Amino acid sequence: MPQHQQRQITDEQFHDATLIWDYHLMGHEPRPCSAAIGLGSHDLGVAITAAHLHRAGLFPVVVFSGGNSPTTRARFPRGEAVHYREHALRLGTPDEAILVEPRAANTGQNITFARETLTEAGVEVESLLLISKPYMERRAYATCRKLWPEAEIVCASEPLGLPDYLTSIGDEKLVIDMLVGDLHRVIEYPKRGFAVEQHVPADVRTAYERLLAAGFDSRVVGVR
Repeated sequence: MPQHQQRQITDEQFHDATLIWDYHLMGHEPRPCSAAIGLGSHDLGVAITAAHLHRAGLFPVVVFSGGNSPTTRARFPRGEAVHYREHALRLGTPDEAILVEPRAANTGQNITFARETLTEAGVEVESLLLISKPYMERRAYATCRKLWPEAEIVCASEPLGLPDYLTSIGDEKLVIDMLVGDLHRVIEYPKRGFAVEQHVPADVRTAYERLLAAGFDSRVVGVR
């Protein structure tokens, strides 16, 4: 990592964050699917990855799903899905391969509303390529398995390692807060009926607890 970034976190915290980052990645090999869903967020890499995978012939149609949130309103004032569509078009994805779902405000709604959009468009779905920011892969998978259990799910994201992602965002504290927050949801959401349960290895859970104790908690549900 660049020297200026090392001043924000300790080597132990970077190690713990790497354990959690690697856990969030599902490690799926991209393969052809009936359709794709691009999950809205602050990360334009979702649209970039969708354009790349469509060009590779892995799906005929993608639903970009997402409205706005406090963290994306300034970056994507017309809504996440709309901006994703515009970017994918600029990258060469044909308009007829893109559907837009502009209402979703959380991951469960991403899946539910995208499913409705695909049904209304007459797309029969046996398998889904879920495209998300990297550290959201596992939570997206667990949510989709709960809400659309009959679909075969393949997860994909922009192929970045944690150091490159930290550089792209430019704020190590924020990124680690987000990693911890997503792991909190992986752990807690099955208890609320929002997702299927995922095994969390002991070393990942210990890393999570250390980072929570160190104050990386701004994205944890119920904190503040």
